Amino acid sequence: MGEIDLARKSTAKPHHVFVFIEIFEHEGGIQSYVKDVFRAYLALSHPERAEVFLLKDSFGCENPFESQERLKFHYFKSQSSQLGRVKMTMALLTHLWRRKPEHVFCGHVNLAPLVGMLCQPLRIPYTVMTHGKEVWQPLPTLTKYSLQKAQHIWTVSRYTRKIACAANHLEPARVVIMPCAVNGDRFTPGLKSPVLLERYGLTGSEVIVTVARLWSGDIYKGVDITIQALPLIAQFFPKVKYLVIGRGDDQPRLAQLAKDLGVAERTIFAGFIPTEELVAHYRLADAYVMPSQEGFGIVYLEAMACGVPVLSGDADGSAEPLQDGKLGWRVPYRDKEAVATACIEILQGDDPRCDRQWLRQEAIAHFGIDAFQQRLQQQLLTMSKDR
Repeated sequence: MGEIDLARKSTAKPHHVFVFIEIFEHEGGIQSYVKDVFRAYLALSHPERAEVFLLKDSFGCENPFESQERLKFHYFKSQSSQLGRVKMTMALLTHLWRRKPEHVFCGHVNLAPLVGMLCQPLRIPYTVMTHGKEVWQPLPTLTKYSLQKAQHIWTVSRYTRKIACAANHLEPARVVIMPCAVNGDRFTPGLKSPVLLERYGLTGSEVIVTVARLWSGDIYKGVDITIQALPLIAQFFPKVKYLVIGRGDDQPRLAQLAKDLGVAERTIFAGFIPTEELVAHYRLADAYVMPSQEGFGIVYLEAMACGVPVLSGDADGSAEPLQDGKLGWRVPYRDKEAVATACIEILQGDDPRCDRQWLRQEAIAHFGIDAFQQRLQQQLLTMSKDR
């Protein structure tokens, strides 16, 4: 069921088209963001309809939105990635030509040349969604041109807007901040699980947690710096332990680093944790620590929604979820002393930013699904006026 019958009998004109690389067959920050877009879209007070084109998802994948009448999905996954792209291109072109939707949303910068090539001759306005480091460097000429011709560009933080505009000669006025959202019904405070405390040997310890990919290409996540900070933290909290949630090819290096620094017994690598178990792991934390360089950092919101104080880097998109430091600690992201000092302050618990109930309330008020829905509705109204 790849191309779907685009000439079906229904004559209802869809308002919008969404084009994505992949949403349902793999998990990640971008996939989570897109699902929030769909939830907000379906909750709009003025109902809209949309067609969704998916390059690398296949029919039959676990799609919780499949039964929604207002979202019609088209799947193009193929054994040959090139063949799948050709099929989606032809189907998308046919659809745009016949149906003339009001607006097209391109879900990844790598699809921007395709969307721009199809929409520009048909005079169909389009928006490109960007998320972080994929637009922090100068882009290929055709990709940059497609961004420059887009009616709007969405991005998740002021930091990414600033860097992307400078690198790719984009007009800041056309770059709209659409920050990530957190599901306050899923991410909630709670007691530490005795089962998990026993599993990881954390009973009676102060617990620092990081949730991150452990890839050698992602050392900016700051897990190594946090490990280096542990000996300093342990001088004030002798029972402190560090729970690292995630997997990747950098784990052996990180484990060796912990051993070399004499903190191997304090550093626990939990590996991959399924989404449904993630909340219980956040609840183990006395501090969520990730001195990173993020485009936004949805994990900070997830931790705060669980009532956990957070630490981030100070020169990235985490300024948004941490509200420029109002909701947490922002430190130089490769500075182990600064990380250690902030962790000690969090574990002492005297700072107002350690008020778990207030922290959750602030995070939900600014970045809950309701707030995201309001931003989306405002953007659709603005697009309609522009058209």
